[in-house]
Amino acid sequence: MAPWALLTPGVLVRTGHTVLTWGITLVLFLHDTALRQWEEQGELLLPLTFLLLVLASLLLYLTVSLMDPGYVNVLPQPQEEAKEEQTAMVPQAIPLRRCRYCMVLQPLRARHCRECRRCVRRYDHHCPWMENCVGERNHPLFVAYLALQLVVLLWALYLAWSGLRFFQPWGLWLRSSGLLFATFLLLSLFSLVAGLLLASHLYLVASNTTTWEFISSHRIAYLRQRPGNPFDRGLTRNLAHFFCGWPSGSWEALWAEDEEEEGSSQAV
Repeated sequence: MAPWALLTPGVLVRTGHTVLTWGITLVLFLHDTALRQWEEQGELLLPLTFLLLVLASLLLYLTVSLMDPGYVNVLPQPQEEAKEEQTAMVPQAIPLRRCRYCMVLQPLRARHCRECRRCVRRYDHHCPWMENCVGERNHPLFVAYLALQLVVLLWALYLAWSGLRFFQPWGLWLRSSGLLFATFLLLSLFSLVAGLLLASHLYLVASNTTTWEFISSHRIAYLRQRPGNPFDRGLTRNLAHFFCGWPSGSWEALWAEDEEEEGSSQAV
């Protein structure tokens, strides 16, 4: 196998993220920012804390990027077969569909990802910066990564600003602070994107919906027939289920429960 055959899009994206992360960190340490001032004063706790946060965010990024997002297995395992038998006992308001690409029976809220070429449970979206899907298994870690990354970015933004000196001749300033100013602009853009992503995902988690369902509800059979979200069980239960997996149960059972509640309310 040729060496360049190993340079898949996933490897290139993750390598680029890693190099960019440590490159920005190095710029902050080499310029006269608050990090340098803390080091010179012998206050090493804050620089070490910043480095640990950068490392933690990078490790969390790689974890989310490399882990199984919740693929639907082509050949069901014994426990999944038992789960499918339990699902079959639940009254189905809408029949489950078979994926036309990988031919597996899709659970509710699953979708086929053409980039990953697999069906993903509770599919949210395919993240090009991760080169991986965000689904049932890695969505909580993805939200945690966004929160940690935003903290690191905002801190790095403050550090970059602390090193900028504007009261200098233009040529001298460009040579001494041009790279740091470019880093500040890049950090501003990344902070804005991370903040918007975190806010949108927290809203989706609070209402127990996904990006795909929010954008394409008019094209999804189990949503377009209903006036509201059949999976929304209130803020507390939505957060508990998303982050802790409680209360447990299949989405099909939750759908049937919502269908029964709606039927009983109409009967009354």
